[in-house]
Amino acid sequence: MIRSLYSGVSGMKAHQARMDVIGNNIANVNTYGFKSGRASFSDVYYQTISAATGATNTSGGTNPSQIGYGVQLGSVDTIQTRATFSMTDNALDLAIAGEGFFQVQDSDGNTYYTRAGQLSIDATGNLVDSNGNFVLGVCGDPLGKSPSSSKIQIAVPNVQPSASTAAETINGVIYTIKASNQTTDGNVTFNFESDPTLPGGQPAQAFITSAGITIKLNASHRFGDLSELNDAINDAVTEANGGVQHSAGIFTITTEPSNIFPGTGLTGEDIISTDYSTTLGSITGLPDSGVFGGIGFMSVSTDFSSEGVVTFNPAIYEAEVASGDNKHAEGWSISMDVDGTTYTGYVTKEMTASGSFLMKNTDGNYVQMTHPGLAAVNVAAGIASDSSATLGDTIAAPIGDYEATASKKSEALGLGSTAIKLEGGTEGGSQTVADLSSISIGADGAIEAIHAMHGRIQLGRIDLATFVNPQGLEQSGNTYFVATANS
Repeated sequence: MIRSLYSGVSGMKAHQARMDVIGNNIANVNTYGFKSGRASFSDVYYQTISAATGATNTSGGTNPSQIGYGVQLGSVDTIQTRATFSMTDNALDLAIAGEGFFQVQDSDGNTYYTRAGQLSIDATGNLVDSNGNFVLGVCGDPLGKSPSSSKIQIAVPNVQPSASTAAETINGVIYTIKASNQTTDGNVTFNFESDPTLPGGQPAQAFITSAGITIKLNASHRFGDLSELNDAINDAVTEANGGVQHSAGIFTITTEPSNIFPGTGLTGEDIISTDYSTTLGSITGLPDSGVFGGIGFMSVSTDFSSEGVVTFNPAIYEAEVASGDNKHAEGWSISMDVDGTTYTGYVTKEMTASGSFLMKNTDGNYVQMTHPGLAAVNVAAGIASDSSATLGDTIAAPIGDYEATASKKSEALGLGSTAIKLEGGTEGGSQTVADLSSISIGADGAIEAIHAMHGRIQLGRIDLATFVNPQGLEQSGNTYFVATANS
């Protein structure tokens, strides 16, 4: 009776241990990196009442008769399987998709292994876990380095002092603005505007705000060159800064190509304007009719460069007239002299209906004229189609003055078309994690950051530890494991 009670008690004790394992599993259902346990039972020992006997010629064999005396806890196994992932929205939180453990080290130098990847960076740049222990791996640029178990400290390379600068391409011209002093104060945004209300004698006005520097140029003031423009801008910035030079120093604008200012200079409106169109030239005083029975002015090329008094010199030919690709058996060769530049065109035999023709010079500039057709021109000139003659100006056009005005290409620089942001200014010196724009950890464990000066850089690598028998690891609390002789 007593022995049966002992056996029952052993069962209760073993099941109590199993319930402890189950309870621990339930309690840690939301613990990151936790690995559940599994309890296994084994029987204890047996009292043999009768041993087994073999069969003989006279009797059969018998089985052994035994009485068991209870149960005991055989083992508690750690189930080293991967749990489900969860999103934390923390850039430094990690999970291990395959085998392996994070390596961490406490203040006494003890090394532990864990699957919990709740990581952060402390005030001194150390990569630590949620318990404040150091995460181990490769410190610094990991390229070409073997796996390691060193403390990972995020060390951002120093930067050299540099002045802020910006480059912007506007209408084919590259504008570069650079500050003279090496400071972050030069990392500002410039906006350029034209202001027709500024009084004469004040070429520019500046406004300094937290958003940047706005430069207003006097719309009617004429700047002789880029140097004069730079002086006006810096004088205005100094005045807006309370009479003290800006902490970024002198701002200098340079261009490529460098000769963007014509000899006559540019107004503030020209510098700011974004109207890049060409103002076409013209010929004034030339009537739309009455010249050769209706030859009249239509338009000029955008590079029409002649200016002065217009004179026509028409002539009629019977023989073939050759001029480049123009070969005509009959037609008028019409020339126009403008201030020493000759423009020539043809009203040819093929031009039976009214239309237009171009009078060109050697540079390719042209004047476009209308005509009523060759027959109408002949009649208007009083010349038979089989005749030849050189006609005077009075036949070419009514007596009078005809003036030509050259086309003018836009002098607009377009500096007001966009905000120009200066960047890269720094006093230099040591850098910390706070100077990084972002930091993340890749699938290969590489710690990658973005820095304003260095760009994309790698600052370390987390190396995993693997074991032949991970179930042989011993749990030590805080989701840590320690290595054993059987791991």
